[in-house]
Amino acid sequence: MLDFLLNAPRSTKRIITLAFDVFAIPLAIYGALALRHGELIVNVNYALISVMISTTLITAAIFIKLGLYRAVVRFMASKAFSTLALGITLSALVLASSSFISQANLPRSSIIIYWFTAFTLLGLPRLFIRNLVSQLNNAHKESVLVYGAGNQGIALINALTNSELYRPIAFLDDDYKKQKTIIQSLKVHNPSEAQALAAHFGATKVLLALGNTSTAKRKQLIENLADTKLEILTTPAVQDIISGKAKIEEVKEVEIEDLLGRDCVSPNKALLSQNIKDKVVLVTGAGGSIGSELCRQIITQQPKKLILLELNEFSLYNIEQELSQYCTHHQQCHTEIISILGSVQKQNRLETIFSTFNVQTIYHAAAYKHVPMVEHNVVEGVRNNVFGTWYCAEAAIKAGVERFVLISTDKAVRPTNVMGASKRLAELVLQALAERQSDTLFCMVRFGNVLGSSGSVVPLFRKQIKDGGPITVTHPDIIRYFMTIPEASQLVIQAGAMGKGGDVFVLDMGEPVKIVNLAQKMIRLSGLTEKSDANPNGDISIEFSGLRPGEKLYEELLIGDNVEGSDHPRIMTANETHLSWPETHNLLNRLDKACHDFKVEDVINLLLEAPAAFKQQGNNPDWVFNQTIKNGAK
Repeated sequence: MLDFLLNAPRSTKRIITLAFDVFAIPLAIYGALALRHGELIVNVNYALISVMISTTLITAAIFIKLGLYRAVVRFMASKAFSTLALGITLSALVLASSSFISQANLPRSSIIIYWFTAFTLLGLPRLFIRNLVSQLNNAHKESVLVYGAGNQGIALINALTNSELYRPIAFLDDDYKKQKTIIQSLKVHNPSEAQALAAHFGATKVLLALGNTSTAKRKQLIENLADTKLEILTTPAVQDIISGKAKIEEVKEVEIEDLLGRDCVSPNKALLSQNIKDKVVLVTGAGGSIGSELCRQIITQQPKKLILLELNEFSLYNIEQELSQYCTHHQQCHTEIISILGSVQKQNRLETIFSTFNVQTIYHAAAYKHVPMVEHNVVEGVRNNVFGTWYCAEAAIKAGVERFVLISTDKAVRPTNVMGASKRLAELVLQALAERQSDTLFCMVRFGNVLGSSGSVVPLFRKQIKDGGPITVTHPDIIRYFMTIPEASQLVIQAGAMGKGGDVFVLDMGEPVKIVNLAQKMIRLSGLTEKSDANPNGDISIEFSGLRPGEKLYEELLIGDNVEGSDHPRIMTANETHLSWPETHNLLNRLDKACHDFKVEDVINLLLEAPAAFKQQGNNPDWVFNQTIKNGAK
């Protein structure tokens, strides 16, 4: 019977509710009179019957008008019950009026008693059904703890009331003033009680509702929770909820930025807009991880035109659509977005683009950056990273571009792989061009790994955990610097604005992170345990696959110790040796011929010859080169 009522159509439920009210209202009137006279049997005459009928019909009409039958009983909140109270108050007035008109002579006190009997007979069944259905639904929901008893935590509890997934059982909060209090019918506990609460209620997850808590504080809280063996999920940011980008109940995995990141230094608005506002700006590699984030940051500074140059059609389409939607939803955005398919290896095409649109600022993010991939494809890696930068820079000079900013990498410092060596050579090209002329200002920004970029270990580890493991780490001692893509992109723009010509800017990447520790933390954040010799019954194991071709145990940001500060606390300048333009040009010509003839060993030897401090590890891993050797040996 209960299943029929719960699953019946809305129209059927409304008819049943209306029928119950039509039965309960006369009963409430009779009950009020019985209480007033102190007798169970009340004398029912024609006048009383007419009062009951008229009051019942008019009250039903009032309830319909107030929308009480549109309210879903199982979800009835305080507002619905206050509306019911208003309806019963009006019903009492109808009872008094009909009694006077029909001369039923009901005692005045019985009208007041009727209000309470009606509210009891009409309200309690609704409350009973609401609680019964809530208990039935909660039986199928997953019990969760909510960390944060502030405004966002309260909003989350309200949202989860109607959720089909989670049932909050308690608050956790480190504010001792809130502990042991009751908020939204839930007790607030000390976070140290999380494990005990989870065991008692069978909870497996903690939902973070930390609001505007600083990154450093979030990091500390999450690390403290990581040892509880509970899966840690987070709620969307308040500003995303307000803007409609997200819903409060849309919980997700904790972003690894919360565990590794630092509080960002507020950007210098003058530096951000200096080379962008009301200017024609072009981004090469606009569809890539860094290039697309640069575009997002650039468009907020209101350039006159933003030109997206990208070789991959799908990536170009995606970023164009995203930026167009941004402009649609922001009235202050009047930027013209121009999407161009093209390669940075075609100088004539680049010159035409730069001059046609009168480009003033270029951010050169187009590059092959995946270390093993470039190791296996040496010629294409050098063509794109070295010659793509050279051709782009020469085209910029001929088109009169004001400023050219190269996105470089920490792998360019004492490189052990072709990718790093090619990026260092690209830096040398720009340094030499900066001395050869003064019309176009060249500078470069060097930083480490960015979280969430293509090829990053974070999404790889997350997928491996979902697949049940193992997590593959190349070496137990390998460490890397990490930075969020938005922070890196903002620092790139600000560093580029400080360039004076030939500058090498180095970003403060914070403390390096041991990759195996990162893997262990991600396992714990998922509510799982590491499977090891000490814990053979764990969930996810970590396996070491060995260093990949050209991979280093650690990365550096500086070649030498000659470094100076800048106007920004997270940006430094490095003064490093470089070649003159004639020497650089000669090296490039020889490298061009080696690439054209596909002499991979000559290419590598020229990279070793350049002042890039390149130290090759192992044998040449180029796929085509090695297959050619095998074919010749047959």
